[in-house]
Amino acid sequence: MTQRIYLSPPHMSGEELVQVQQAFADNWISPAGPHLAAFEKKFCEYIGVAHAVALGSGTAGIHLALLGIGVQAGDEIFVSTLTFAGSVNPIVYIGAKPVFIDSEPVSWNIDPALLADALQARAKTGKLPKAIIVVHLYGQSADMDPIIDVCAHYGIAVIEDAAEALGSRYHGRHPGTIGRAGVFSFNGNKIITTSGGGMLVSDDKELVEYARKLAGQSREPAVHYEHTEIGYNYRMSNILAAIGYGQMGVIEERVRRKREIYDYYQTHLGDIPGLNFTGEMSYGRHTRWLTVILIDPEIFGADREQIRQMLETHNIESRPLWKPMHLQPVFQGYETIGGEVAKTLFDHGLCLPSGTALTDDQLARIVSLIREMAVQV
Repeated sequence: MTQRIYLSPPHMSGEELVQVQQAFADNWISPAGPHLAAFEKKFCEYIGVAHAVALGSGTAGIHLALLGIGVQAGDEIFVSTLTFAGSVNPIVYIGAKPVFIDSEPVSWNIDPALLADALQARAKTGKLPKAIIVVHLYGQSADMDPIIDVCAHYGIAVIEDAAEALGSRYHGRHPGTIGRAGVFSFNGNKIITTSGGGMLVSDDKELVEYARKLAGQSREPAVHYEHTEIGYNYRMSNILAAIGYGQMGVIEERVRRKREIYDYYQTHLGDIPGLNFTGEMSYGRHTRWLTVILIDPEIFGADREQIRQMLETHNIESRPLWKPMHLQPVFQGYETIGGEVAKTLFDHGLCLPSGTALTDDQLARIVSLIREMAVQV
């Protein structure tokens, strides 16, 4: 059996180990430590935001962002349906209610026109949502200007789930810095990783500092342990921050390689009838965190699942797109606005191996196997 090719495994540069060894040498093993503050500072400088708090996960960041803007049980939160469950679970943690909004078919992100229509309808009934969570998918920013404009008109806070979009651009800005708060993920499959972790960012210092307090079990500034509200154990450790600090130096290199991988696939598979690639929106840079193809089985000769299973028999990991949240059993009963676009993307979309350490020989092997399945080549 040949060595397994994973979808998007971690890719270390070597600097991460240097930083971790320094943390060990200085005995900064606890959650606090200089690498934590340095990682937050370097991250802020890279994306151009004033404040950040490093956390145990991106999901924790969304939870704290919702609490920071005052979401309470019973509030409605509009959220992209085409996403990972971590975008939605924190809404339910609070006892709020998600309302799922469909994608638009070009960028696959939340449909601004559909959102505007939904908010207009809600305004007529006096039942506007408390906030909207915009998810930037697969390294492509959502179209934020119309989203920000319509939400500002109705006084609705915008939280950006930029877990998949570090390194992307929207009219020169970093997704995650445009709304009230942004959240990033450093899970092992992301463009940079701390093995597990996340970052909540905002230009609102009060929001970030409140999140920092909640993340540390809501301990009050007293010499003893004093708590006046419920908190959470959401802090990132200094050791994980040392890894993240080391990874910060290779972000642009990783983006370049991700885009090269997409170009390779598109060049060598783009001529096959029935295979379609996602474009790059004119408003900004797509990192190509994952290269995704859409398969028309009647034209190509095989469907998404047949291609995935074929690759698996050759020890190659690929994965369907996110199954929309409105189709998940756990979220049945919540309102959905639209949904057919996201369902179609899930039915036909496949994420191809996109790890930045992929060799050209590995890419050629993947391409060859997919071409062999095509009816017309």
